[in-house]
Amino acid sequence: MSANLSDTSLRKRNQNESNPRESDSVSKIHNIMQLTDPCHEIKESLLSKSNNEINSRGFLNLALVLLVLSNLRVALNNVITFGILIDPGKWTAILMQNPLYRPTFLLLIALNIFITIALYIEKIVAKKRISEKRANHLIVANIGVILISPIIVNILFECNLLLSSFVCGIYSVVILKLISYHSVNGWCRTAIRYGKPIATFREVKQEYLKIIDTKNLVHYPNNLSVCDIYYFLYAPTLCYQINFPQTPRIRIRFVLTRLIESAVLLQIIVGLIQQWIIPGVMNSLEPFQDMEYSKIISRLLLLAVPNHIIWLIFFYTFFHSFMNLMAEILRFGDRDFYHDWWNSESVDQFWQKWNIPVHKWCVRHVYKPLVYRGYSRFHASCAVFIISAFFHEYIVSIPLKMLEIWSFAGMLGQIPFAIFVSTCLRSNAANVAIWLHLIIGQPLAILMYYHDYYVMHFAK
Repeated sequence: MSANLSDTSLRKRNQNESNPRESDSVSKIHNIMQLTDPCHEIKESLLSKSNNEINSRGFLNLALVLLVLSNLRVALNNVITFGILIDPGKWTAILMQNPLYRPTFLLLIALNIFITIALYIEKIVAKKRISEKRANHLIVANIGVILISPIIVNILFECNLLLSSFVCGIYSVVILKLISYHSVNGWCRTAIRYGKPIATFREVKQEYLKIIDTKNLVHYPNNLSVCDIYYFLYAPTLCYQINFPQTPRIRIRFVLTRLIESAVLLQIIVGLIQQWIIPGVMNSLEPFQDMEYSKIISRLLLLAVPNHIIWLIFFYTFFHSFMNLMAEILRFGDRDFYHDWWNSESVDQFWQKWNIPVHKWCVRHVYKPLVYRGYSRFHASCAVFIISAFFHEYIVSIPLKMLEIWSFAGMLGQIPFAIFVSTCLRSNAANVAIWLHLIIGQPLAILMYYHDYYVMHFAK
Protein backbone atom coordinates (compact mmCIF):
# COMPACT_ATOMS: atom_id res chain seq x y z
CA MET A 1 0.00 0.00 0.00
CA SER A 2 2.77 2.43 0.96
CA ALA A 3 4.63 1.51 -2.21
CA ASN A 4 1.58 2.44 -4.33
CA LEU A 5 1.28 5.87 -2.59
CA SER A 6 4.93 6.66 -3.16
CA ASP A 7 4.62 5.68 -6.82
CA THR A 8 1.56 7.98 -7.23
CA SER A 9 3.30 11.01 -5.62
CA LEU A 10 6.40 10.39 -7.70
CA ARG A 11 4.30 10.23 -10.85
CA LYS A 12 2.56 13.58 -10.03
CA ARG A 13 5.89 15.26 -9.35
CA ASN A 14 7.26 14.03 -12.65
CA GLN A 15 4.14 15.34 -14.44
CA ASN A 16 4.58 18.79 -12.88
CA GLU A 17 8.23 18.84 -13.80
CA SER A 18 7.44 17.77 -17.31
CA ASN A 19 4.72 20.48 -17.74
CA PRO A 20 6.08 23.77 -16.29
CA ARG A 21 4.08 25.88 -18.75
CA GLU A 22 0.82 24.28 -17.64
CA SER A 23 1.52 25.05 -13.94
CA ASP A 24 2.43 28.67 -14.80
CA SER A 25 -0.81 29.15 -16.70
CA VAL A 26 -2.82 27.80 -13.77
CA SER A 27 -1.07 30.23 -11.41
CA LYS A 28 -1.74 33.17 -13.74
CA ILE A 29 -5.41 32.25 -14.05
CA HIS A 30 -5.65 32.09 -10.25
CA ASN A 31 -4.07 35.54 -9.88
CA ILE A 32 -6.35 37.02 -12.55
CA MET A 33 -9.38 35.61 -10.77
CA GLN A 34 -8.25 37.34 -7.58
CA LEU A 35 -7.74 40.65 -9.38
CA THR A 36 -11.23 40.50 -10.83
CA ASP A 37 -12.85 40.20 -7.36
CA PRO A 38 -15.08 43.23 -6.46
CA CYS A 39 -13.07 45.98 -4.73
CA HIS A 40 -15.99 48.29 -3.86
CA GLU A 41 -18.78 48.00 -1.34
CA ILE A 42 -21.18 50.36 0.47
CA LYS A 43 -19.14 51.87 3.29
CA GLU A 44 -19.01 55.20 5.12
CA SER A 45 -15.87 57.29 5.47
CA LEU A 46 -13.87 56.61 8.62
CA LEU A 47 -14.53 60.04 10.14
CA SER A 48 -18.27 59.97 9.41
CA LYS A 49 -20.61 60.14 12.39
CA SER A 50 -22.28 56.87 11.41
CA ASN A 51 -18.96 54.99 11.50
CA ASN A 52 -18.35 53.38 14.86
CA GLU A 53 -15.03 51.73 13.96
CA ILE A 54 -12.81 54.80 14.43
CA ASN A 55 -9.91 54.54 16.89
CA SER A 56 -8.71 57.96 18.09
CA ARG A 57 -5.74 56.79 20.12
CA GLY A 58 -3.28 58.35 17.69
CA PHE A 59 -5.02 61.73 17.89
CA LEU A 60 -4.97 61.53 21.67
CA ASN A 61 -1.24 60.87 21.55
CA LEU A 62 -0.85 63.82 19.17
CA ALA A 63 -2.81 66.06 21.53
CA LEU A 64 -0.59 64.95 24.42
CA VAL A 65 2.58 65.68 22.42
CA LEU A 66 1.30 69.12 21.38
CA LEU A 67 0.29 69.85 24.97
CA VAL A 68 3.74 68.92 26.29
CA LEU A 69 5.54 70.90 23.57
CA SER A 70 3.39 74.02 24.01
CA ASN A 71 3.77 74.02 27.79
CA LEU A 72 7.49 73.29 27.48
CA ARG A 73 7.83 76.33 25.27
CA VAL A 74 5.98 78.48 27.83
CA ALA A 75 8.14 77.08 30.64
CA LEU A 76 11.38 77.79 28.73
CA ASN A 77 10.19 81.30 27.93
CA ASN A 78 9.49 81.83 31.64
CA VAL A 79 13.01 80.72 32.59
CA ILE A 80 14.58 82.88 29.88
CA THR A 81 12.56 85.94 30.97
CA PHE A 82 12.78 85.66 34.77
CA GLY A 83 15.63 83.23 35.38
CA ILE A 84 15.55 80.46 38.01
CA LEU A 85 13.39 81.69 40.89
CA ILE A 86 12.95 78.45 42.85
CA ASP A 87 14.26 78.90 46.40
CA PRO A 88 12.88 76.57 49.11
CA GLY A 89 14.68 78.54 51.85
CA LYS A 90 12.70 81.66 50.99
CA TRP A 91 9.41 79.94 51.84
CA THR A 92 10.79 78.83 55.20
CA ALA A 93 11.82 82.39 56.00
CA ILE A 94 8.35 83.69 55.06
CA LEU A 95 6.58 81.06 57.17
CA MET A 96 8.75 81.73 60.23
CA GLN A 97 8.77 85.51 59.88
CA ASN A 98 8.75 86.97 63.38
CA PRO A 99 6.33 87.90 64.91
CA LEU A 100 3.74 87.25 62.19
CA TYR A 101 3.55 83.52 62.79
CA ARG A 102 2.69 83.79 66.52
CA PRO A 103 -1.05 84.69 66.23
CA THR A 104 -1.70 81.75 63.89
CA PHE A 105 0.10 79.30 66.20
CA LEU A 106 -1.94 80.63 69.12
CA LEU A 107 -5.10 80.00 67.10
CA LEU A 108 -4.06 76.38 66.61
CA ILE A 109 -3.44 75.98 70.34
CA ALA A 110 -6.77 77.63 71.20
CA LEU A 111 -8.55 75.14 68.95
CA ASN A 112 -7.99 72.46 71.62
CA ILE A 113 -10.03 74.54 74.09
CA PHE A 114 -13.02 74.57 71.74
CA ILE A 115 -12.69 70.82 71.16
CA THR A 116 -12.64 70.21 74.92
CA ILE A 117 -15.76 72.36 75.32
CA ALA A 118 -17.54 70.33 72.60
CA LEU A 119 -16.70 67.07 74.39
CA TYR A 120 -17.78 68.49 77.75
CA ILE A 121 -21.15 69.57 76.34
CA GLU A 122 -21.77 66.07 75.01
CA LYS A 123 -20.85 64.50 78.35
CA ILE A 124 -23.11 66.67 80.47
CA VAL A 125 -26.07 66.32 78.11
CA ALA A 126 -25.56 62.53 78.06
CA LYS A 127 -25.76 62.54 81.88
CA LYS A 128 -28.92 64.70 81.59
CA ARG A 129 -27.43 67.56 83.59
CA ILE A 130 -28.75 70.00 80.99
CA SER A 131 -31.64 69.83 78.59
CA GLU A 132 -31.30 69.05 74.90
CA LYS A 133 -32.41 72.56 73.98
CA ARG A 134 -29.79 74.22 76.17
CA ALA A 135 -27.13 71.85 74.85
CA ASN A 136 -27.99 72.92 71.30
CA HIS A 137 -27.59 76.57 72.31
CA LEU A 138 -24.15 75.83 73.79
CA ILE A 139 -23.13 73.88 70.69
CA VAL A 140 -24.14 76.74 68.38
CA ALA A 141 -22.30 79.25 70.58
CA ASN A 142 -19.12 77.13 70.66
CA ILE A 143 -19.11 76.63 66.89
CA GLY A 144 -19.86 80.34 66.38
CA VAL A 145 -16.84 81.30 68.49
CA ILE A 146 -14.69 78.87 66.48
CA LEU A 147 -15.94 80.50 63.28
CA ILE A 148 -15.22 84.11 64.28
CA SER A 149 -11.93 83.54 66.14
CA PRO A 150 -9.72 83.63 62.99
CA ILE A 151 -11.60 86.73 61.81
CA ILE A 152 -10.94 88.62 65.08
CA VAL A 153 -7.28 87.59 65.24
CA ASN A 154 -6.62 88.58 61.62
CA ILE A 155 -8.26 91.97 62.17
CA LEU A 156 -6.42 92.76 65.40
CA PHE A 157 -2.98 91.40 64.49
CA GLU A 158 -0.68 91.24 61.49
CA CYS A 159 -0.66 87.57 60.59
CA ASN A 160 1.44 85.52 58.22
CA LEU A 161 -0.59 85.22 55.00
CA LEU A 162 0.25 81.59 54.24
CA LEU A 163 -0.09 80.35 57.81
CA SER A 164 -3.33 82.27 58.22
CA SER A 165 -4.78 80.55 55.12
CA PHE A 166 -3.71 77.19 56.53
CA VAL A 167 -5.28 77.94 59.94
CA CYS A 168 -8.56 79.10 58.35
CA GLY A 169 -8.66 75.81 56.45
CA ILE A 170 -8.06 73.85 59.68
CA TYR A 171 -10.80 75.79 61.48
CA SER A 172 -13.22 75.13 58.62
CA VAL A 173 -12.52 71.39 58.80
CA VAL A 174 -12.94 71.33 62.58
CA ILE A 175 -16.27 73.18 62.33
CA LEU A 176 -17.62 70.62 59.86
CA LYS A 177 -16.33 67.73 61.98
CA LEU A 178 -17.85 69.08 65.19
CA ILE A 179 -21.21 69.58 63.47
CA SER A 180 -21.13 65.92 62.45
CA TYR A 181 -19.93 64.87 65.93
CA HIS A 182 -22.76 66.68 67.73
CA SER A 183 -25.34 65.54 65.16
CA VAL A 184 -24.52 61.83 65.46
CA ASN A 185 -24.50 61.94 69.26
CA GLY A 186 -27.80 63.81 69.15
CA TRP A 187 -29.28 61.13 66.89
CA CYS A 188 -28.13 58.47 69.37
CA ARG A 189 -29.87 60.28 72.23
CA THR A 190 -33.04 60.60 70.17
CA ALA A 191 -32.99 56.90 69.33
CA ILE A 192 -32.49 55.96 72.99
CA ARG A 193 -35.29 58.31 74.04
CA TYR A 194 -37.74 56.58 71.70
CA GLY A 195 -36.45 53.10 72.53
CA LYS A 196 -35.18 52.36 69.03
CA PRO A 197 -31.54 51.20 68.84
CA ILE A 198 -29.45 53.05 66.29
CA ALA A 199 -26.99 51.27 64.00
CA THR A 200 -23.46 51.82 65.27
CA PHE A 201 -21.45 49.74 62.82
CA ARG A 202 -22.27 49.02 59.20
CA GLU A 203 -20.85 46.13 57.24
CA VAL A 204 -17.80 46.93 55.15
CA LYS A 205 -15.43 44.92 52.98
CA GLN A 206 -13.65 42.17 54.88
CA GLU A 207 -10.14 43.53 54.23
CA TYR A 208 -11.10 46.78 55.96
CA LEU A 209 -12.51 45.12 59.05
CA LYS A 210 -10.61 45.03 62.28
CA ILE A 211 -10.67 41.46 63.60
CA ILE A 212 -13.00 42.20 66.45
CA ASP A 213 -15.96 40.62 68.16
CA THR A 214 -19.20 42.54 67.89
CA LYS A 215 -19.35 42.50 71.69
CA ASN A 216 -16.36 44.88 71.74
CA LEU A 217 -18.09 47.52 69.66
CA VAL A 218 -18.45 50.89 71.37
CA HIS A 219 -21.97 52.09 72.11
CA TYR A 220 -23.26 55.50 73.07
CA PRO A 221 -22.37 57.15 75.49
CA ASN A 222 -19.15 55.16 75.94
CA ASN A 223 -17.75 56.89 72.87
CA LEU A 224 -17.57 60.27 74.63
CA SER A 225 -13.83 60.28 75.36
CA VAL A 226 -10.79 62.38 74.52
CA CYS A 227 -9.23 59.58 72.46
CA ASP A 228 -12.39 59.10 70.44
CA ILE A 229 -12.91 62.75 69.51
CA TYR A 230 -9.24 63.33 68.64
CA TYR A 231 -9.12 60.15 66.57
CA PHE A 232 -12.07 61.52 64.60
CA LEU A 233 -10.48 64.97 64.24
CA TYR A 234 -7.28 63.48 62.79
CA ALA A 235 -9.05 60.86 60.65
CA PRO A 236 -9.42 61.69 56.94
CA THR A 237 -13.19 62.07 57.08
CA LEU A 238 -15.75 64.74 57.97
CA CYS A 239 -18.54 62.34 58.97
CA TYR A 240 -18.52 60.95 62.50
CA GLN A 241 -19.62 57.47 63.45
CA ILE A 242 -19.15 55.70 66.75
CA ASN A 243 -17.19 52.75 65.32
CA PHE A 244 -14.95 53.34 62.32
CA PRO A 245 -13.76 50.46 60.10
CA GLN A 246 -10.07 49.75 60.76
CA THR A 247 -7.34 47.81 59.02
CA PRO A 248 -5.50 45.01 60.89
CA ARG A 249 -2.07 46.70 60.88
CA ILE A 250 0.01 49.66 59.71
CA ARG A 251 2.02 48.99 56.53
CA ILE A 252 5.35 50.75 57.05
CA ARG A 253 6.35 50.64 53.38
CA PHE A 254 3.01 52.18 52.38
CA VAL A 255 3.47 54.95 54.96
CA LEU A 256 6.99 55.74 53.71
CA THR A 257 5.84 55.78 50.08
CA ARG A 258 2.99 58.20 50.78
CA LEU A 259 5.23 60.35 53.00
CA ILE A 260 7.91 60.68 50.31
CA GLU A 261 5.24 61.39 47.68
CA SER A 262 3.71 64.15 49.81
CA ALA A 263 7.07 65.78 50.54
CA VAL A 264 8.32 65.66 46.93
CA LEU A 265 5.05 66.83 45.36
CA LEU A 266 4.73 69.64 47.90
CA GLN A 267 8.17 70.89 46.89
CA ILE A 268 7.15 70.71 43.22
CA ILE A 269 4.03 72.78 43.96
CA VAL A 270 6.09 75.37 45.84
CA GLY A 271 8.63 75.51 43.01
CA LEU A 272 5.95 75.95 40.34
CA ILE A 273 4.35 78.77 42.34
CA GLN A 274 7.69 80.55 42.70
CA GLN A 275 8.75 80.06 39.11
CA TRP A 276 5.45 80.36 37.26
CA ILE A 277 2.60 81.90 39.28
CA ILE A 278 4.27 84.76 41.18
CA PRO A 279 6.02 86.28 38.12
CA GLY A 280 2.80 85.97 36.13
CA VAL A 281 0.79 87.70 38.84
CA MET A 282 3.35 90.50 39.20
CA ASN A 283 3.47 90.93 35.43
CA SER A 284 -0.33 91.36 35.38
CA LEU A 285 -0.48 94.36 37.70
CA GLU A 286 -0.14 97.03 35.03
CA PRO A 287 -2.96 95.73 32.78
CA PHE A 288 -5.24 95.54 35.82
CA GLN A 289 -4.41 99.10 36.84
CA ASP A 290 -4.95 100.45 33.33
CA MET A 291 -8.01 98.18 32.77
CA GLU A 292 -6.71 96.99 29.41
CA TYR A 293 -9.18 94.16 28.94
CA SER A 294 -7.37 92.39 26.10
CA LYS A 295 -4.16 92.23 28.11
CA ILE A 296 -6.07 91.21 31.23
CA ILE A 297 -7.62 88.26 29.37
CA SER A 298 -4.21 87.37 27.94
CA ARG A 299 -2.58 87.38 31.40
CA LEU A 300 -5.39 85.38 32.96
CA LEU A 301 -5.27 82.74 30.24
CA LEU A 302 -1.49 82.63 30.62
CA LEU A 303 -1.93 81.97 34.34
CA ALA A 304 -4.77 79.46 33.85
CA VAL A 305 -2.58 76.60 32.59
CA PRO A 306 0.09 76.65 35.33
CA ASN A 307 -2.62 77.23 37.93
CA HIS A 308 -4.48 74.17 36.69
CA ILE A 309 -1.32 72.05 36.64
CA ILE A 310 -0.64 73.04 40.24
CA TRP A 311 -4.26 72.26 41.11
CA LEU A 312 -3.95 68.76 39.61
CA ILE A 313 -0.71 68.09 41.49
CA PHE A 314 -2.32 69.38 44.68
CA PHE A 315 -5.30 67.08 44.14
CA TYR A 316 -3.05 64.01 43.95
CA THR A 317 -0.87 65.22 46.82
CA PHE A 318 -3.74 65.89 49.22
CA PHE A 319 -6.49 63.43 48.26
CA HIS A 320 -4.25 60.48 47.48
CA SER A 321 -0.85 60.80 49.12
CA PHE A 322 -1.61 62.76 52.30
CA MET A 323 -5.07 61.35 53.10
CA ASN A 324 -3.89 57.78 52.52
CA LEU A 325 -0.90 58.54 54.74
CA MET A 326 -3.15 59.70 57.59
CA ALA A 327 -5.54 56.79 57.04
CA GLU A 328 -2.71 54.26 57.20
CA ILE A 329 -1.20 55.76 60.36
CA LEU A 330 -4.63 55.71 62.05
CA ARG A 331 -5.57 52.36 60.47
CA PHE A 332 -8.64 54.08 59.08
CA GLY A 333 -10.30 51.61 56.71
CA ASP A 334 -12.44 53.78 54.43
CA ARG A 335 -10.06 55.04 51.72
CA ASP A 336 -12.81 56.25 49.39
CA PHE A 337 -11.54 59.82 49.04
CA TYR A 338 -12.34 60.51 45.37
CA HIS A 339 -13.96 58.96 42.33
CA ASP A 340 -13.33 59.41 38.58
CA TRP A 341 -14.26 63.10 38.50
CA TRP A 342 -12.22 63.55 35.31
CA ASN A 343 -14.95 61.65 33.40
CA SER A 344 -17.79 63.79 34.79
CA GLU A 345 -20.45 64.81 32.29
CA SER A 346 -22.26 67.25 34.58
CA VAL A 347 -21.39 69.71 37.32
CA ASP A 348 -23.31 67.61 39.84
CA GLN A 349 -21.23 64.55 38.97
CA PHE A 350 -18.01 66.51 39.37
CA TRP A 351 -18.85 67.81 42.85
CA GLN A 352 -20.08 64.37 43.88
CA LYS A 353 -16.87 62.65 42.76
CA TRP A 354 -13.88 64.89 43.29
CA ASN A 355 -14.12 65.34 47.09
CA ILE A 356 -15.92 62.39 48.64
CA PRO A 357 -15.47 63.39 52.34
CA VAL A 358 -17.10 66.79 51.72
CA HIS A 359 -19.79 65.24 49.51
CA LYS A 360 -20.70 62.71 52.21
CA TRP A 361 -20.89 65.48 54.82
CA CYS A 362 -23.09 67.68 52.63
CA VAL A 363 -25.47 64.82 51.82
CA ARG A 364 -25.65 63.60 55.40
CA HIS A 365 -25.91 66.91 57.27
CA VAL A 366 -27.41 69.37 54.76
CA TYR A 367 -29.07 67.78 51.74
CA LYS A 368 -31.00 64.90 53.34
CA PRO A 369 -32.16 66.85 56.44
CA LEU A 370 -33.56 69.60 54.21
CA VAL A 371 -35.30 67.07 51.93
CA TYR A 372 -36.76 65.29 54.96
CA ARG A 373 -38.10 68.64 56.20
CA GLY A 374 -40.04 69.09 52.97
CA TYR A 375 -37.69 71.23 50.88
CA SER A 376 -37.23 70.37 47.21
CA ARG A 377 -34.09 68.71 45.95
CA PHE A 378 -33.20 71.86 44.01
CA HIS A 379 -33.40 74.04 47.10
CA ALA A 380 -31.38 71.50 49.08
CA SER A 381 -28.71 71.51 46.35
CA CYS A 382 -28.65 75.31 46.37
CA ALA A 383 -28.12 75.26 50.14
CA VAL A 384 -25.14 72.92 49.66
CA PHE A 385 -23.60 75.30 47.11
CA ILE A 386 -24.17 78.31 49.40
CA ILE A 387 -22.43 76.60 52.33
CA SER A 388 -19.56 75.54 50.08
CA ALA A 389 -19.29 79.08 48.69
CA PHE A 390 -19.20 80.50 52.22
CA PHE A 391 -16.27 78.32 53.30
CA HIS A 392 -14.37 79.00 50.06
CA GLU A 393 -14.79 82.71 50.76
CA TYR A 394 -13.87 82.21 54.43
CA ILE A 395 -10.55 80.52 53.65
CA VAL A 396 -9.47 83.12 51.08
CA SER A 397 -10.84 86.47 52.23
CA ILE A 398 -9.89 86.39 55.92
CA PRO A 399 -6.11 85.99 55.43
CA LEU A 400 -6.14 88.65 52.70
CA LYS A 401 -8.34 90.99 54.80
CA MET A 402 -10.39 91.63 51.69
CA LEU A 403 -14.05 91.01 50.92
CA GLU A 404 -14.24 90.78 47.16
CA ILE A 405 -16.61 87.73 47.04
CA TRP A 406 -14.94 86.37 43.89
CA SER A 407 -14.90 82.87 45.32
CA PHE A 408 -18.44 83.12 46.66
CA ALA A 409 -19.74 84.38 43.31
CA GLY A 410 -17.76 81.68 41.49
CA MET A 411 -19.35 78.93 43.57
CA LEU A 412 -22.87 80.33 43.20
CA GLY A 413 -22.22 80.62 39.47
CA GLN A 414 -22.00 76.81 39.45
CA ILE A 415 -25.80 76.62 39.79
CA PRO A 416 -26.76 78.21 36.43
CA PHE A 417 -23.71 76.59 34.82
CA ALA A 418 -24.90 73.18 36.07
CA ILE A 419 -28.36 73.80 34.61
CA PHE A 420 -26.82 74.83 31.26
CA VAL A 421 -24.56 71.76 31.04
CA SER A 422 -27.30 69.29 32.03
CA THR A 423 -29.86 70.73 29.57
CA CYS A 424 -27.76 71.78 26.58
CA LEU A 425 -24.73 69.47 26.49
CA ARG A 426 -24.25 65.73 26.38
CA SER A 427 -21.42 63.21 26.73
CA ASN A 428 -18.05 64.48 25.46
CA ALA A 429 -19.23 68.06 25.03
CA ALA A 430 -20.37 68.14 28.66
CA ASN A 431 -17.04 66.69 29.80
CA VAL A 432 -15.17 69.36 27.81
CA ALA A 433 -17.31 72.04 29.48
CA ILE A 434 -16.37 70.62 32.91
CA TRP A 435 -12.67 70.79 32.04
CA LEU A 436 -13.03 74.36 30.77
CA HIS A 437 -14.76 75.38 33.97
CA LEU A 438 -11.91 73.83 35.96
CA ILE A 439 -9.22 75.58 33.92
CA ILE A 440 -10.67 79.07 33.61
CA GLY A 441 -13.34 79.12 36.34
CA GLN A 442 -12.79 78.73 40.05
CA PRO A 443 -8.94 78.78 39.92
CA LEU A 444 -9.04 82.16 38.17
CA ALA A 445 -11.41 83.51 40.82
CA ILE A 446 -8.78 82.64 43.42
CA LEU A 447 -6.11 84.40 41.34
CA MET A 448 -8.28 87.51 41.19
CA TYR A 449 -7.88 87.91 44.95
CA TYR A 450 -4.14 87.90 44.65
CA HIS A 451 -4.24 90.36 41.76
CA ASP A 452 -6.37 92.68 43.88
CA TYR A 453 -4.11 92.11 46.88
CA TYR A 454 -0.98 93.07 44.94
CA VAL A 455 -2.72 96.04 43.35
CA MET A 456 -3.89 97.23 46.77
CA HIS A 457 -0.53 96.89 48.53
CA PHE A 458 2.13 97.24 45.86
CA ALA A 459 0.56 99.28 43.07
CA LYS A 460 2.68 102.32 43.90
